[in-house]
Amino acid sequence: MGEKEKIHNLSDLIIEFYEKLSSWEHSIVASSGITLQQMHTIEILGVHNPVKMKDLAGKMGITTGTLTVLIDNLEKKDLVNRIPNPDDRRSIVIVLTEKGREHYRLHSQYHRDLTAECVAGFSASDIDSFSKYLKKVVDTI
Repeated sequence: MGEKEKIHNLSDLIIEFYEKLSSWEHSIVASSGITLQQMHTIEILGVHNPVKMKDLAGKMGITTGTLTVLIDNLEKKDLVNRIPNPDDRRSIVIVLTEKGREHYRLHSQYHRDLTAECVAGFSASDIDSFSKYLKKVVDTI
C-alpha cells in the first residue's frame, strides 16, 4: 500500500471516528437539557475556571458578542456567573456555579467511561502509544 493510499485510509478512519464521537456527544448532551455549545463552554470552564470573556471566546473560536448571548443563557440556567476579575477591575470573568460544576463532573465522567470503553482491548503499552500519537496530532492542528 502506497503513502497516498495509507493517508486516504487514515483520513477515512479519522472521519468515521469523528462522526461516531460527535453522534455520541450529541446524544449525551441532548439528555442534559442544554445545547452542545453550552456544554462545550462548561467543559472549558471546568478546566480553566475562571476565564475572562475574551479568553473564553478565543478558546471557543467565537466572537465575544456570540459568547455574550451564550453566557446570558447559561446564567439563566444558573450554570455560570459573571464576576469582576480580581486581577483587573475593568474586565469580568466567568465561573461555574455549583450546578455548572455538577454538569461538568457528570459530562467528564461520560467522557472517561467512553474512553475506557474505546481502549478496553488495548494493552497499557497500546494506550501509551495511542496517547503519544494522538497528542502529536492535537499539537499539530
